[in-house]
Amino acid sequence: MILLLLVIFLVFVSVKAVYSIIWVPWRIQRFFRKQGVDGPSYRPFYGNIAEIMKMTKEAQSKSIPFTHDIVHRVSPDYYLWSVKYGKTFLCWFGLKPRLALADPDMIKEVFPNTIDTIDKLEFNPLSKLLFGQGLPGLTGDKWAAHRRIATPAFHMEEVKAWVPEMVGSVTKMLENWEYKRGERDEFEMEIYKEFHDLSAEILSKTVFGSSFEEGKRIFELQEQQVSLTMQALQNVYIPGFRFLPTEMNKLRWRLEKETRDSIRTIIERNSKTTGNLKNLISLLMSGSSVMKELGPGLDIEEVIDECKTFYFAGKETTANAVTWAVLLLARHPEWQSKAREEVFQVCKDNELPTADKLHEFKIVTMILKETLRLYNPVSRLLRRTLKNVKVGHLNIPAGTEFYVALADVHHEIEIWGPDANEFNPSRFGEPRKHLGSYFPFGLGSKNCIGRNLALVEAKIILAMIIKQFSFVVSPSYVHAPMMSLTLQPQYGAHILVRRITSN
Repeated sequence: MILLLLVIFLVFVSVKAVYSIIWVPWRIQRFFRKQGVDGPSYRPFYGNIAEIMKMTKEAQSKSIPFTHDIVHRVSPDYYLWSVKYGKTFLCWFGLKPRLALADPDMIKEVFPNTIDTIDKLEFNPLSKLLFGQGLPGLTGDKWAAHRRIATPAFHMEEVKAWVPEMVGSVTKMLENWEYKRGERDEFEMEIYKEFHDLSAEILSKTVFGSSFEEGKRIFELQEQQVSLTMQALQNVYIPGFRFLPTEMNKLRWRLEKETRDSIRTIIERNSKTTGNLKNLISLLMSGSSVMKELGPGLDIEEVIDECKTFYFAGKETTANAVTWAVLLLARHPEWQSKAREEVFQVCKDNELPTADKLHEFKIVTMILKETLRLYNPVSRLLRRTLKNVKVGHLNIPAGTEFYVALADVHHEIEIWGPDANEFNPSRFGEPRKHLGSYFPFGLGSKNCIGRNLALVEAKIILAMIIKQFSFVVSPSYVHAPMMSLTLQPQYGAHILVRRITSN
């Protein structure tokens, strides 16, 4: 009897495996092909992951000329498959079907959908150790509750109140640049790390009410987690694997514990400070008058999860965006001159940027928008269907993932014209194009909560640098945009900097 039960069990498991790993993917692939959607063939269990990793490795193995035609390097899988199968195609991430989209009309339909129809992808348990259970990893009602609580901290009026501290941090960085310059007329800077340190300091002081030194250790721990997270995101997660005491998992556990302990220390110190509602931690914690109006606040572990998210995302995205903006201005001196002229008009003599003058930086704003078009921190956005939906002319079954090819849309000639791969900030002096053609911070209710902070911080950094220094691309710079968790220069960002002696 025991043997018979064992045989029945093994047969059941085998049939279920064949059904899930073979039959269901074949049926889905056939369903899409009947609607005219083709794509790379499904491979059992792993899907097209091996092909994606091979294309990515090959793309990152060589640099490219300093042009802004970068889709083939930052999204090689989409680029190559779209050439072969068309802009809309089906690929596979493990057992999950992914429908690639680059049509603005279809994209517009995907993003504003309600959370009970189309939602974000859930991170696998290993990648959650970096992002925590913060907003990027939450779905459904829990996401809605966290978003409602965190939103007030990033209202424009709150962000403007942090401007003096931002200016102070940038001033400190520029003084350090002057020290490095010494008596030289011109000197070389690697700005990628400079802007990451600067963004880390601004984030620590403004959003978390802590010193840079307190936040520095958290940033260091999260940087160690990035490579581990990339490994997790590039592989199919095997249920239960996170509990095995492998060397990688033990390292993940150690980094996670130290990160949470460091954030908890900052939170406990904040909780002893009364009457201060000007930082994110204070607003996330319950007990304030603001929180009473919004309903129950978050417990300390939930606050830690959100802090982990904002520590990483807040630093990474802003620092990378400013890095690309400075490189673009170094590559295009005519726009650097236009921006400098504007900054001198807005900030006369020795004046520093203030909150009430931010709206006057129109050229700087256009430069940032164009930077985010050409070198957005993310090259794609992912969503999933919770039920059967129709997008455009396609019927999409529940469980399908959407691969929204942001980088391709932002570089599409049919949308942006023949100069789509050229740096032309003046295009943003005109009314905004189609809603689904430009979305650097996402679309709909799930757009980036920290966009106000990122744009204000970037404006101030650019304005202050442009007013004090001119710069060109260094001969040692190697153009190699690379997607890690965000878009970054693979070999750093080297520029030659010269002090401006007069207007």
